Amino acid sequence: MSLPIISADERLAQRKGIKGVIFGRSGIGKTSLLWTLHAQTTLFLDLEAGDLSVEGLEIDTLRPRTWKECRDFAVFIGGPNPALRDDQPYSEAHFAEVCSRYGDSAVIEKYQTVFIDSITVAGRLCFQWCRGQPEAFSDKTGKADIRGAYGLHGREMIAWLTHLQHARGKNVWFVGILDEKLDDFNRKVFQPQIDGSKTGLELPGIVDQVVTMADIPDAEGKPQRAFVCQTLNMWGFPAKDRSGRLELVEPPHLGRLMEKIQRPSGPASARLAWPVVTPADPSNEPDRG
Repeated sequence: MSLPIISADERLAQRKGIKGVIFGRSGIGKTSLLWTLHAQTTLFLDLEAGDLSVEGLEIDTLRPRTWKECRDFAVFIGGPNPALRDDQPYSEAHFAEVCSRYGDSAVIEKYQTVFIDSITVAGRLCFQWCRGQPEAFSDKTGKADIRGAYGLHGREMIAWLTHLQHARGKNVWFVGILDEKLDDFNRKVFQPQIDGSKTGLELPGIVDQVVTMADIPDAEGKPQRAFVCQTLNMWGFPAKDRSGRLELVEPPHLGRLMEKIQRPSGPASARLAWPVVTPADPSNEPDRG
């Protein structure tokens, strides 16, 4: 048996799905992005039961109501993880049990994109489930231990997100609500609306793309919807572009955004730049003590 090295040509020829999250305030139009996708090859995971904005769109839909269903659908879509024991979720045994109920997983092959609306609601379902598990109760007193529940919640959410991230041949987009808050220095900060802090902190490192759908004024000061796609942006929105193909601001069309990400890339010498860095004088920074 030879070392299973994937050659450069084989790696470049593989179809890679895009994994991303779209944050935005409630009502900005995140669910309506389904209109910009190919409905015949898109699977809609409707956790919010808020599909009024896409009424009339002929699209296949799953509506999980419990955290167990969320995990079952994740392993059915992403397949089993061979590294896990049979008693763990997303294992070979879990996959086989789910297939015995839902049938052959080949029915998923027709879908190129999975649109999950929303990660905010998935977090609530997960936390509700976690509060009933043994880890959520003290071993000494038997009383509810909220810290144990939050710890389990973080592990469960990260495992769920990571498993969907490894659905290599599919595009997976999570949608989440973005909260605007003030920090201790009265500065505006943006945080994903997800129960617990672990998921919100680790999610940007799991997915390829982080996009904020926001109101960006045009040249005349009129509000317009747009995707903010780069980490260094003047508004402080959460954003990340692992592809290196996106501009700071892109039109709010998810289908075209994916087409741009999946375009053949030019040589690294043409795409990458290392400008001279001139740091600001630390003595000019305001005192925050």
